[in-house]
Amino acid sequence: MTNFYWEHDAHLTHLQGCRVAVLGYGNLGRSFALNLRDSGVPVMVGNAPDEYARQARVDGFTTASIGEATRYSNIHLLTIPDEAMPRVFLEEVSPALKTGDLLLFASAYNIAYKFIEPPIFVDVGLLAPRTLGPSVRQAYENGTGYPTYVALHHRATAAPMQRLLAVALAVGGLKQGALEVTFQQEVELDLFWQQAILPVLHTILATATQILIQEGYPKEAILSELYLSGELSEFFRQAAEHGLRETLSGMSPMGQYSVLSRTERFQESKISAQMEGILEVIRSGAFAREWASEFADGYPRLNAVKNRLKESLLWRTEQAVLQSKQDMQGSS
Repeated sequence: MTNFYWEHDAHLTHLQGCRVAVLGYGNLGRSFALNLRDSGVPVMVGNAPDEYARQARVDGFTTASIGEATRYSNIHLLTIPDEAMPRVFLEEVSPALKTGDLLLFASAYNIAYKFIEPPIFVDVGLLAPRTLGPSVRQAYENGTGYPTYVALHHRATAAPMQRLLAVALAVGGLKQGALEVTFQQEVELDLFWQQAILPVLHTILATATQILIQEGYPKEAILSELYLSGELSEFFRQAAEHGLRETLSGMSPMGQYSVLSRTERFQESKISAQMEGILEVIRSGAFAREWASEFADGYPRLNAVKNRLKESLLWRTEQAVLQSKQDMQGSS
């Protein structure tokens, strides 16, 4: 049975006497640190001496190197980018760990694919918001909360979940419920969304733009209708709150008929086969090895794909439309 945890399942008293450090002060790390502090939990920030550390000091936090922050604390929230984390963990985090510490990863990637193997004398958990880093802060401030995954990978103490849930409560991750998953499930679902869902959506938008431009529709109207107006994102926001069925039912009868009567046309076996193949590459670890090689080589394929897409019709049209809107707003 799937476990959900809510605010009434956690207590900040389980953090009394604990010293918490956020390791990495990017978008998610900053949101975590600010939310923890606003919940009354003292926080130290561990980061390299760069602009992120300067921002942390501007925000009023005590900063230190990642190694020093790890030595100071006994609860460590790791929000360092996945590709950089193995080296940082090996060189700075691991030597500073103490018996009974709690390591909390915001992504299961490095544990699931064994790029990081923590010592057996620490608790290892997962606290993974299902939203973007800045939204973690916004949702805390407006009181809505956000969906979260939690997991325990290794137990070295008697009650690691109590501390994990207390941290989740402090960062605002229990208001909409935290779903308990495994590390493997978190990373596989996350990569599947990135590799099977978003590419399909991008391809659909690019194809639709090309066809509609060829047929003479104004490019501003095309992109507005497809996604720039925010109607598409609002549809999915409503679906996230009420479900797809209820959101579709809120459309006009003609809108409902347009969607539902044409859905079967896109139920091709080719799409299913492609998605199954993508999932197998993710599960086998082949993608993790591919990405490790890409990172080690300095992102050659990523940069090539981005440069190629800069010249695509969709991206060129998008830039032209956005620039035109900005120019018109500036002159008004």
